[in-house]
Amino acid sequence: MNIGLIGVGLIGGSVGHAAHERIDSVHVRGFDLSQAALETALELGAVDEACATAAEAAEGADICFVCCPVRSLPGAVREALAAGGDCVVTDVGSTKGALLAGLRSDDVSDADVSRFVGGHPLAGAEAAGVENARGDIFAGAIWYLTPIERTSGVLYERLYRTISSLGARPTAIDPDTHDRVMATVSHLPHAIANVLVGQAASALLEERQRLPATGPSFRDATRVAGTNPAVWRDIFLTNREAIAAELETYVRGLEEMLGYLRSDDAGALERWIEEARANRQRLLELELAGGPVSELRVSVPNKPGIVAQVALALGEAGVNIVDMALYPAADMQSGAIALWVSGERSAERAVELIGKLGYPTTVVADESVGESV
Repeated sequence: MNIGLIGVGLIGGSVGHAAHERIDSVHVRGFDLSQAALETALELGAVDEACATAAEAAEGADICFVCCPVRSLPGAVREALAAGGDCVVTDVGSTKGALLAGLRSDDVSDADVSRFVGGHPLAGAEAAGVENARGDIFAGAIWYLTPIERTSGVLYERLYRTISSLGARPTAIDPDTHDRVMATVSHLPHAIANVLVGQAASALLEERQRLPATGPSFRDATRVAGTNPAVWRDIFLTNREAIAAELETYVRGLEEMLGYLRSDDAGALERWIEEARANRQRLLELELAGGPVSELRVSVPNKPGIVAQVALALGEAGVNIVDMALYPAADMQSGAIALWVSGERSAERAVELIGKLGYPTTVVADESVGESV
């Protein structure tokens, strides 16, 4: 397998290390605007070959990972797609709307767009840079994939299998849903942490007090405050509509609590806290994986968008796809998608969801495993 990397920082370098550790006969070519970073990637073995341009890194690759800052992604992805061939191009950015908008131009054909699948690994480290990259960074991590209607099913399967090989758990999600989810669980906490440390600093400075001993709640809530200003500036701006909507919802929640405090309503406040505890438990349960794995066979026509449609329908319903494979018919007019899904009732739920799409589905076999991939 030939892998191209555009950007060889922490994530790009980790893709290179993981590929070398987990994929047989892999060759990784890399490009970075920083010559020093590229040389370090070579020295550390994250890449096998340094390239002079992004297009050169993508040329001849089976998969090209674009690992640039989010505001640079549209141009870098277009450059990778322009290299042509049968290469599936993906990114690792935490916002998708601005990137897809940047691909809607006259110089990007439908054929090129079909080769792009947005991606976002929920993995990282405290320290940036290729010198901190490591091959196990994706082990067990969710790796969101955001296919669209025009996404090639064959290329989606190739990317899915490769990301699984890197140790991650690929999960399909609609691009707009992805941005709303990230605004809630990632971008909003960063914004809140920045406000919270500012509020604490202002109060202490006004009182001319030294910072008192703080408990774990304050430290945990503000751990991400001030993280990489340039990177987070761009994340906030490229996902500004979703973040603004979540901030408005958050403010309404604070106003609700404020009302309970001002009215001295102990019962309402206790119920509010109890509801938060129940919601947290529900979120924890969503993270649980394992149980039986069922194999499904889905009969589908051989046309663009089918794989993405099925993957998104299951992903949005929380059905975890452990593995997948494509089986085109000899006449290439139809075929089957084999899916392995985990969870006690996931098979019947998947059959129901896929049936609503109009594709007949059968359960082939059940198998128990310790955890989902």
